[in-house]
Formats: sequence, C-alpha cells, structure tokens
Amino acid sequence: MRVEHALELDTVTKRYRGGGGIADLSLSVRTGEIFGFLGPNGAGKTTTIRLLVDLIRPDAGTITVLGENVRTADPAQRGRVGYLPGDLNLWGQLTGRQILGHLAHLRHGAGLTTLGPLAERFDLDLDKQAKNLSRGNRQKIGIVQALMSAPDLLILDEPTSGLDPLIQAEFHRSLRDVVERGGTVFLSSHTLSEVDRVADRVGMVRDGRIAAIDDVAALRARAVHRVEIRTAGPFPPSAFDRLEGARRVEIDDETARLDLTGGVAPLLRILAPLDVVDLTIHEPDLEDVFLDLYRGGDSA
Repeated sequence: MRVEHALELDTVTKRYRGGGGIADLSLSVRTGEIFGFLGPNGAGKTTTIRLLVDLIRPDAGTITVLGENVRTADPAQRGRVGYLPGDLNLWGQLTGRQILGHLAHLRHGAGLTTLGPLAERFDLDLDKQAKNLSRGNRQKIGIVQALMSAPDLLILDEPTSGLDPLIQAEFHRSLRDVVERGGTVFLSSHTLSEVDRVADRVGMVRDGRIAAIDDVAALRARAVHRVEIRTAGPFPPSAFDRLEGARRVEIDDETARLDLTGGVAPLLRILAPLDVVDLTIHEPDLEDVFLDLYRGGDSA
C-alpha cells in the first residue's frame, strides 16, 4: 500500500546520559522523494536514523515508517526498508558474496538475482574477504546490501564515505532509479555538495533540533548572494540605504560589494541609472545556507 509519507517523526525526543541526542524533532518525508538530512557530527543525524530503524527507542514521540508505527511493524514491513549504517561492520573472514548471500537469505532470498548486476554496477569484487578490502570497497558491500532487495524506503547514513568520485556518481544515479520506481530515499550526510546534487528537499538539524526544512531551490532563494559592482565613476555612497536584504555593504570609490538576500530585481533597478562597467553575482549554494543557519540565521 502506497502512503503519502514514507516516514514521519512527531515530536520525537531521545536523550543520552552523557548529553546529546534529539529533542522534539518533527519531520515528514514524502513518498517518492530524496530527502537530505544535513548536520555536522554530533547534531543528531545518526540518532534519528537509529530511531527510524528501531535500533534504539525514543524517550517521547512517535515514529511512523511506510504507514506503520516503527515499534510494532511486522517483519514483512521491515523487509521493505533498506538500511546502510554510518558505522558499517562486516564479517572480516567472509567474502562479499558470502556476506550478501547471507543477508539475502535473511530476507527469504530477496536480492539474490540483483546481487550480481549491482556488484558489476559498483565495480565490486565479490570474492575477496572483507578484511582484505579497502574502506571504499567495504562501503560498496554496504550499498549493495541496502539496494539489492529493491526496498520501498532507503535509509542511508553517510553512504558515500570512502567512495571515489566515479562510484559516487553511479551511486547517485542509483538513488534516482529508486525514486523512479516509486521508492523513497532518506539520506543523511555532512557533505553539502552531495545533498545539493541529489536531494529534492533538505532538513537541517542543529543541536538535536530541526533548523530548517525546505526544497533545495527554495533554500537557495533564501541564501545570500555575493555581489560586486564596478562603475565608470564614483559609486553613490547611499545607493543601497533602502535596499531590503542588503548586508555588509562596502563602497570604495568605483567599486561596491555587498551581501544580498532575496531576489536581485530591486538591486538591478538601483543600478539601472548608473554607468555599470561590471556586475558579478555569485549564486548561493547549499553550503551558504547551511553555514548561515549555523551562525544563527533564519530558523524553522
């Protein structure tokens, strides 16, 4: 049964004796989207993911995965979820083929037919013992086991750690394949460029609480544009006094620099009567938004 939201957390709290965790965290991930979950180490990303797969239990709040309470979901429901932990541990004495075959057996054979094609897709040697594999190749085993049963929901914690750029690109294509067949991806990362590249929406967590949730395009629209203008003559010193969203304005003879939030149309109207020689507007990326939020900017 297809549900509107692949996962939902409603005012979920999990605290540890030594500190850390999450507090009153609420978010919903729509079925059929790639949702990026961003935050630095210690912000609460891994705690949230472990709660989603019922490895730990919340102190308060409810968690729904694929339409069912995660605490009471039956094994068949859990079998619809693919999971890659951030601290992947493998049986060192076993080969990749043995590890993946055992995991497929636990899922009643689900994934046995896709194991080979996925290994080929990610250039994974299945016949080496895990203890003799590089970090990147061990991570490939983790990715294959998460994908091979064609899950309806993928929950991934720092999935591209240790992967080379070509394999990362192939992995990102595989996420789109999941969405195209109706699946959903929840992707935790501290690599902003990765989330910027593949996510439809992004949630940013700070100190165990949600700092913002929005479409990637909308977050960029809220971000700061770096603007530099050069004119043929002296720049009017009061040109930006009434420009909404202008910050850190610097005017030095024929050159003006400023940070601008919001659209650029009001800026262009101000510049129209001036003899502008050069105008550079640096498009913001997700990193700009992220850093601004963590410096105490807008929150949601």
